[in-house]
Amino acid sequence: MEVIPAIDLKGGACVRLYQGDFEQTTVFSTNPAETALRWERAGASRIHVVDLEGSRFGIPTNLEAIRAIVDAASIPVQVGGGIRNAETARALLEAGVERVVLGTAVVEDPELVREICRRWGAERVVIAVDARQGRVATWGWTEDTSVHATELVKEMAALGPRRFLYTDISRDGTMTSPNFDATSALVKNTGMSIIASGGVSRLNDISMVVQTGAEAVIVGRALYEGSVDLAEAIEVAAGG
Repeated sequence: MEVIPAIDLKGGACVRLYQGDFEQTTVFSTNPAETALRWERAGASRIHVVDLEGSRFGIPTNLEAIRAIVDAASIPVQVGGGIRNAETARALLEAGVERVVLGTAVVEDPELVREICRRWGAERVVIAVDARQGRVATWGWTEDTSVHATELVKEMAALGPRRFLYTDISRDGTMTSPNFDATSALVKNTGMSIIASGGVSRLNDISMVVQTGAEAVIVGRALYEGSVDLAEAIEVAAGG
């Protein structure tokens, strides 16, 4: 299983939010590119980047920081937040981003998913399934929908994508542990590649995510606050 460090961008800085709340922001670095290099040196095989303002407002606003991360790192970078049309996806992919992560657009414009998969390949698309009590939320987690997480995965799988990023919003940034049951259920009920996210706070959480059958786990606040060492987490994920 892959352990993927998260870099959440707000105002060009590397931050973490509590349950996606912009009013509960902690700034960890004003140099995201250096942060990416820090995780690469620690053994990361990939970086997960989120444009938080892009998620909230529908237009990427941290492109300069994203480009700096891509230019600095020699490992693949996947980016989400504010990707609501093919032109934005194209700009990011041509800038060197390996995968684009689609969230709100998946619910509001499913045909966009098909188009991006057709033009650039399904392997370059990750579908974000951000759920609150099992139901998908959009627009930076500010808008709730009636769509169930499992339903969304199955609907999107029919359009081409095979990789899905599942986040339990209630766990994100809380250091309370991920939602292992929901992650395991998605893996079992959909047969898709699932990336787990939200709530990792200790090495044992990594072990537990491995048992869910997830392809990868994203770790954010725990790395920045030091409760999880990235090199140790990678070893645990590899069965060491």
